[in-house]
Amino acid sequence: MKGSLATAQGYVKPSFGSRLKADFRGNYQLYIMLIPVVAYFLLFHYKPMYGAIIAFKDFNPRKGVLGSDWVGLEHFASFITDPYFGRIVGNTLIISLSTLIFGFPAPIILALLMNEIRCNLFKRTVQTLTYLPHFISLVVICGMIRDFTMDNGVITVFLSYFGFPRETMLNKPNLFVPVYVISEIWQTVGWGSIVYLAALTGIDMELYEAAELDGAGRWKQTIHITLPSIIPTIMVMLILRMGSMLNVGYEKIILLYNEAIYSTSDVISSYVYRRGLLQNDYSFSTAVGLFNSVINFLLLIAANQISKRANDSSLW
Repeated sequence: MKGSLATAQGYVKPSFGSRLKADFRGNYQLYIMLIPVVAYFLLFHYKPMYGAIIAFKDFNPRKGVLGSDWVGLEHFASFITDPYFGRIVGNTLIISLSTLIFGFPAPIILALLMNEIRCNLFKRTVQTLTYLPHFISLVVICGMIRDFTMDNGVITVFLSYFGFPRETMLNKPNLFVPVYVISEIWQTVGWGSIVYLAALTGIDMELYEAAELDGAGRWKQTIHITLPSIIPTIMVMLILRMGSMLNVGYEKIILLYNEAIYSTSDVISSYVYRRGLLQNDYSFSTAVGLFNSVINFLLLIAANQISKRANDSSLW
Protein backbone atom coordinates (compact mmCIF):
# COMPACT_ATOMS: atom_id res chain seq x y z
CA MET A 1 0.00 0.00 0.00
CA LYS A 2 2.81 2.38 0.94
CA GLY A 3 4.68 1.47 -2.25
CA SER A 4 1.71 2.21 -4.47
CA LEU A 5 1.13 5.52 -2.66
CA ALA A 6 4.75 6.51 -3.11
CA THR A 7 4.54 5.63 -6.78
CA ALA A 8 1.45 7.80 -7.18
CA GLN A 9 3.10 10.68 -5.34
CA GLY A 10 6.28 10.34 -7.39
CA TYR A 11 4.47 10.43 -10.74
CA VAL A 12 5.47 13.42 -12.86
CA LYS A 13 3.10 14.41 -15.68
CA PRO A 14 4.97 14.72 -18.99
CA SER A 15 5.32 18.25 -20.28
CA PHE A 16 3.40 19.48 -23.31
CA GLY A 17 6.59 19.56 -25.38
CA SER A 18 7.47 15.95 -24.62
CA ARG A 19 3.93 14.79 -25.35
CA LEU A 20 3.97 16.69 -28.65
CA LYS A 21 7.28 15.10 -29.64
CA ALA A 22 5.98 11.64 -28.79
CA ASP A 23 2.79 12.25 -30.77
CA PHE A 24 4.81 13.55 -33.74
CA ARG A 25 7.04 10.47 -33.73
CA GLY A 26 4.00 8.22 -33.76
CA ASN A 27 1.99 10.19 -36.35
CA TYR A 28 4.58 12.06 -38.40
CA GLN A 29 2.91 11.00 -41.68
CA LEU A 30 -0.26 12.84 -40.68
CA TYR A 31 1.70 15.95 -39.70
CA ILE A 32 3.45 15.96 -43.09
CA MET A 33 0.07 15.70 -44.84
CA LEU A 34 -1.14 18.64 -42.75
CA ILE A 35 1.62 21.00 -43.97
CA PRO A 36 -0.04 21.96 -47.33
CA VAL A 37 -3.35 22.67 -45.58
CA VAL A 38 -1.74 24.89 -42.96
CA ALA A 39 0.33 26.66 -45.64
CA TYR A 40 -2.80 27.30 -47.72
CA PHE A 41 -4.66 28.95 -44.85
CA LEU A 42 -1.63 30.97 -43.77
CA LEU A 43 -0.92 32.29 -47.27
CA PHE A 44 -4.41 32.82 -48.63
CA HIS A 45 -6.56 33.42 -45.52
CA TYR A 46 -4.43 34.90 -42.73
CA LYS A 47 -1.76 36.82 -44.61
CA PRO A 48 -4.31 38.86 -46.65
CA MET A 49 -5.82 40.09 -43.37
CA TYR A 50 -2.89 42.50 -43.24
CA GLY A 51 -4.51 44.39 -46.13
CA ALA A 52 -7.61 45.15 -44.04
CA ILE A 53 -5.61 48.03 -42.52
CA ILE A 54 -6.36 50.16 -45.59
CA ALA A 55 -10.00 50.31 -44.47
CA PHE A 56 -8.78 52.79 -41.84
CA LYS A 57 -6.46 54.68 -44.21
CA ASP A 58 -6.62 56.86 -47.30
CA PHE A 59 -4.76 54.27 -49.30
CA ASN A 60 -2.30 55.50 -51.90
CA PRO A 61 -0.50 52.78 -53.92
CA ARG A 62 2.63 54.94 -54.16
CA LYS A 63 2.87 55.35 -50.37
CA GLY A 64 1.95 51.75 -49.60
CA VAL A 65 -0.19 50.38 -46.81
CA LEU A 66 1.86 51.69 -43.88
CA GLY A 67 2.76 54.99 -45.54
CA SER A 68 -0.81 56.02 -46.38
CA ASP A 69 -2.57 58.59 -44.21
CA TRP A 70 -4.65 57.31 -41.31
CA VAL A 71 -8.32 58.37 -41.45
CA GLY A 72 -9.87 56.11 -38.80
CA LEU A 73 -13.55 55.30 -39.29
CA GLU A 74 -14.11 57.86 -42.04
CA HIS A 75 -14.84 55.26 -44.74
CA PHE A 76 -17.27 53.37 -42.51
CA ALA A 77 -19.17 56.59 -41.77
CA SER A 78 -19.15 57.43 -45.47
CA PHE A 79 -20.68 54.04 -46.29
CA ILE A 80 -23.41 54.29 -43.65
CA THR A 81 -24.36 57.79 -44.81
CA ASP A 82 -24.15 56.84 -48.49
CA PRO A 83 -27.49 57.40 -50.29
CA TYR A 84 -27.28 53.84 -51.66
CA PHE A 85 -26.69 52.27 -48.22
CA GLY A 86 -30.32 51.38 -47.56
CA ARG A 87 -30.84 50.01 -51.06
CA ILE A 88 -27.83 47.71 -51.22
CA VAL A 89 -28.21 46.41 -47.65
CA GLY A 90 -31.93 45.87 -48.20
CA ASN A 91 -31.34 44.04 -51.49
CA THR A 92 -28.66 41.89 -49.86
CA LEU A 93 -30.99 40.91 -47.02
CA ILE A 94 -33.91 40.20 -49.36
CA ILE A 95 -31.84 37.97 -51.64
CA SER A 96 -30.11 36.23 -48.71
CA LEU A 97 -33.33 35.59 -46.79
CA SER A 98 -35.16 34.42 -49.91
CA THR A 99 -32.33 32.03 -50.72
CA LEU A 100 -32.30 30.82 -47.11
CA ILE A 101 -36.06 30.31 -46.86
CA PHE A 102 -36.51 28.58 -50.20
CA GLY A 103 -33.02 27.25 -50.90
CA PHE A 104 -31.95 25.80 -47.55
CA PRO A 105 -34.81 23.24 -47.25
CA ALA A 106 -34.48 22.18 -50.91
CA PRO A 107 -31.50 19.78 -50.52
CA ILE A 108 -33.06 18.34 -47.35
CA ILE A 109 -36.30 17.59 -49.19
CA LEU A 110 -34.39 16.14 -52.16
CA ALA A 111 -32.33 13.90 -49.86
CA LEU A 112 -35.47 12.65 -48.11
CA LEU A 113 -37.14 11.91 -51.46
CA MET A 114 -34.08 10.11 -52.85
CA ASN A 115 -33.84 8.11 -49.64
CA GLU A 116 -37.29 6.71 -50.39
CA ILE A 117 -36.43 5.62 -53.96
CA ARG A 118 -36.01 1.87 -54.22
CA CYS A 119 -35.01 1.66 -57.91
CA ASN A 120 -31.22 2.16 -57.93
CA LEU A 121 -31.11 3.04 -61.64
CA PHE A 122 -33.69 5.80 -61.24
CA LYS A 123 -31.99 7.01 -58.06
CA ARG A 124 -28.58 7.30 -59.76
CA THR A 125 -30.17 9.09 -62.71
CA VAL A 126 -31.81 11.66 -60.42
CA GLN A 127 -28.55 12.18 -58.54
CA THR A 128 -26.60 12.72 -61.76
CA LEU A 129 -29.12 15.22 -63.15
CA THR A 130 -29.23 17.22 -59.91
CA TYR A 131 -25.45 17.19 -59.36
CA LEU A 132 -24.66 18.28 -62.91
CA PRO A 133 -25.32 22.07 -62.58
CA HIS A 134 -22.74 22.26 -59.78
CA PHE A 135 -19.97 21.35 -62.22
CA ILE A 136 -21.00 23.78 -64.95
CA SER A 137 -19.07 27.06 -65.13
CA LEU A 138 -20.92 30.00 -63.57
CA VAL A 139 -20.40 32.00 -66.76
CA VAL A 140 -22.13 29.27 -68.76
CA ILE A 141 -24.92 29.03 -66.16
CA CYS A 142 -25.58 32.77 -66.31
CA GLY A 143 -25.49 32.68 -70.11
CA MET A 144 -28.13 29.96 -70.07
CA ILE A 145 -30.26 31.94 -67.62
CA ARG A 146 -30.04 35.03 -69.83
CA ASP A 147 -31.02 33.05 -72.94
CA PHE A 148 -33.87 31.22 -71.23
CA THR A 149 -35.38 34.42 -69.76
CA MET A 150 -35.20 36.59 -72.89
CA ASP A 151 -38.43 37.62 -74.62
CA ASN A 152 -38.04 34.62 -76.96
CA GLY A 153 -36.43 32.31 -74.41
CA VAL A 154 -37.69 28.85 -73.49
CA ILE A 155 -38.96 29.82 -70.05
CA THR A 156 -40.60 33.05 -71.25
CA VAL A 157 -42.34 31.30 -74.14
CA PHE A 158 -43.54 28.52 -71.82
CA LEU A 159 -44.95 31.00 -69.29
CA SER A 160 -46.67 32.95 -72.07
CA TYR A 161 -49.05 30.00 -72.52
CA PHE A 162 -50.31 30.70 -69.00
CA GLY A 163 -50.94 34.37 -69.64
CA PHE A 164 -47.59 35.88 -68.70
CA PRO A 165 -46.23 38.58 -71.04
CA ARG A 166 -43.38 37.65 -73.39
CA GLU A 167 -40.71 40.10 -72.25
CA THR A 168 -37.14 39.82 -71.02
CA MET A 169 -37.33 38.90 -67.34
CA LEU A 170 -33.94 40.35 -66.39
CA ASN A 171 -35.12 43.79 -67.48
CA LYS A 172 -37.86 43.74 -64.87
CA PRO A 173 -36.72 44.75 -61.33
CA ASN A 174 -39.48 42.74 -59.63
CA LEU A 175 -38.44 39.51 -61.39
CA PHE A 176 -34.72 39.54 -60.57
CA VAL A 177 -35.00 38.00 -57.09
CA PRO A 178 -37.24 35.07 -58.23
CA VAL A 179 -34.93 34.36 -61.17
CA TYR A 180 -31.86 34.51 -58.93
CA VAL A 181 -33.30 32.31 -56.16
CA ILE A 182 -34.78 29.66 -58.48
CA SER A 183 -31.56 29.41 -60.49
CA GLU A 184 -29.55 29.21 -57.25
CA ILE A 185 -31.68 26.29 -56.06
CA TRP A 186 -31.22 24.58 -59.42
CA GLN A 187 -27.45 25.00 -59.15
CA THR A 188 -26.97 23.85 -55.57
CA VAL A 189 -29.80 21.49 -54.61
CA GLY A 190 -28.11 18.29 -55.83
CA TRP A 191 -24.67 19.02 -54.43
CA GLY A 192 -26.10 20.19 -51.11
CA SER A 193 -28.11 16.99 -50.68
CA ILE A 194 -24.91 14.90 -50.42
CA VAL A 195 -24.37 15.89 -46.77
CA TYR A 196 -27.91 14.93 -45.82
CA LEU A 197 -27.78 11.66 -47.76
CA ALA A 198 -24.64 10.80 -45.78
CA ALA A 199 -26.44 11.64 -42.54
CA LEU A 200 -29.39 9.44 -43.54
CA THR A 201 -27.12 6.42 -43.98
CA GLY A 202 -26.13 6.66 -40.31
CA ILE A 203 -29.65 6.15 -38.98
CA ASP A 204 -30.17 2.84 -37.19
CA MET A 205 -32.45 0.67 -39.34
CA GLU A 206 -33.82 -1.03 -36.22
CA LEU A 207 -35.71 2.17 -35.48
CA TYR A 208 -37.63 1.82 -38.74
CA GLU A 209 -38.31 -1.85 -38.07
CA ALA A 210 -39.70 -1.05 -34.62
CA ALA A 211 -41.84 1.73 -36.12
CA GLU A 212 -43.25 -0.66 -38.73
CA LEU A 213 -44.20 -3.12 -35.98
CA ASP A 214 -46.07 -0.30 -34.26
CA GLY A 215 -47.97 0.40 -37.50
CA ALA A 216 -46.19 3.61 -38.54
CA GLY A 217 -46.22 4.35 -42.28
CA ARG A 218 -43.43 5.95 -44.31
CA TRP A 219 -44.68 9.46 -43.59
CA LYS A 220 -44.76 8.98 -39.81
CA GLN A 221 -41.35 7.28 -39.93
CA THR A 222 -39.98 10.34 -41.74
CA ILE A 223 -41.50 12.74 -39.22
CA HIS A 224 -40.62 10.83 -36.04
CA ILE A 225 -37.38 9.04 -36.97
CA THR A 226 -35.67 10.43 -40.07
CA LEU A 227 -35.95 14.16 -39.41
CA PRO A 228 -35.07 14.01 -35.67
CA SER A 229 -32.03 11.87 -36.53
CA ILE A 230 -30.59 14.43 -38.97
CA ILE A 231 -31.52 17.54 -36.96
CA PRO A 232 -27.90 17.96 -35.67
CA THR A 233 -26.61 17.94 -39.25
CA ILE A 234 -29.30 20.40 -40.34
CA MET A 235 -28.45 22.77 -37.49
CA VAL A 236 -24.73 22.70 -38.21
CA MET A 237 -25.38 23.46 -41.89
CA LEU A 238 -27.77 26.26 -40.89
CA ILE A 239 -25.17 27.81 -38.59
CA LEU A 240 -22.60 27.74 -41.40
CA ARG A 241 -25.17 29.29 -43.74
CA MET A 242 -25.85 32.08 -41.26
CA GLY A 243 -22.13 32.83 -41.17
CA SER A 244 -22.28 33.82 -44.84
CA MET A 245 -25.69 35.45 -44.72
CA LEU A 246 -24.60 38.71 -46.35
CA ASN A 247 -22.15 37.10 -48.77
CA VAL A 248 -24.28 37.18 -51.89
CA GLY A 249 -21.84 36.17 -54.61
CA TYR A 250 -20.96 39.17 -56.74
CA GLU A 251 -19.96 37.02 -59.73
CA LYS A 252 -23.47 35.83 -60.46
CA ILE A 253 -24.98 39.22 -59.67
CA ILE A 254 -22.61 41.01 -62.04
CA LEU A 255 -23.22 38.47 -64.80
CA LEU A 256 -27.01 38.88 -64.52
CA TYR A 257 -27.78 42.44 -63.52
CA ASN A 258 -27.89 45.68 -65.53
CA GLU A 259 -28.56 49.32 -64.81
CA ALA A 260 -32.30 48.89 -65.40
CA ILE A 261 -32.64 46.61 -62.35
CA TYR A 262 -30.09 48.12 -59.93
CA SER A 263 -32.97 48.95 -57.60
CA THR A 264 -33.44 45.25 -56.72
CA SER A 265 -30.20 43.56 -57.84
CA ASP A 266 -27.42 45.79 -56.51
CA VAL A 267 -25.96 44.17 -53.35
CA ILE A 268 -23.02 44.83 -51.04
CA SER A 269 -20.58 42.64 -52.99
CA SER A 270 -21.42 44.18 -56.38
CA TYR A 271 -21.21 47.68 -54.86
CA VAL A 272 -17.76 46.86 -53.47
CA TYR A 273 -16.71 45.58 -56.89
CA ARG A 274 -17.75 48.80 -58.62
CA ARG A 275 -16.22 51.13 -56.02
CA GLY A 276 -13.05 49.14 -55.50
CA LEU A 277 -12.06 47.88 -58.95
CA LEU A 278 -13.91 50.13 -61.38
CA GLN A 279 -13.51 53.39 -59.46
CA ASN A 280 -10.20 52.46 -57.74
CA ASP A 281 -11.54 53.42 -54.31
CA TYR A 282 -9.68 50.66 -52.49
CA SER A 283 -9.98 51.98 -48.94
CA PHE A 284 -13.73 52.51 -49.15
CA SER A 285 -14.39 49.10 -50.69
CA THR A 286 -12.20 47.43 -48.05
CA ALA A 287 -14.13 49.18 -45.31
CA VAL A 288 -17.42 47.95 -46.78
CA GLY A 289 -16.05 44.42 -47.08
CA LEU A 290 -14.81 44.51 -43.48
CA PHE A 291 -18.20 45.79 -42.33
CA ASN A 292 -19.83 42.89 -44.15
CA SER A 293 -17.47 40.35 -42.57
CA VAL A 294 -18.06 41.67 -39.04
CA ILE A 295 -21.85 41.40 -39.46
CA ASN A 296 -21.48 37.84 -40.77
CA PHE A 297 -19.25 36.96 -37.80
CA LEU A 298 -21.82 38.29 -35.34
CA LEU A 299 -24.60 36.35 -37.10
CA LEU A 300 -22.50 33.19 -36.91
CA ILE A 301 -21.96 33.57 -33.15
CA ALA A 302 -25.64 34.35 -32.55
CA ALA A 303 -26.82 31.35 -34.60
CA ASN A 304 -24.36 29.07 -32.81
CA GLN A 305 -25.54 30.20 -29.36
CA ILE A 306 -29.23 29.87 -30.27
CA SER A 307 -28.66 26.38 -31.66
CA LYS A 308 -26.68 25.34 -28.57
CA ARG A 309 -29.47 26.45 -26.23
CA ALA A 310 -32.28 25.06 -28.41
CA ASN A 311 -31.08 21.51 -29.13
CA ASP A 312 -27.47 21.27 -27.88
CA SER A 313 -26.08 21.25 -31.47
CA SER A 314 -23.33 23.75 -32.23
CA LEU A 315 -19.99 24.27 -33.91
CA TRP A 316 -18.20 24.99 -30.63
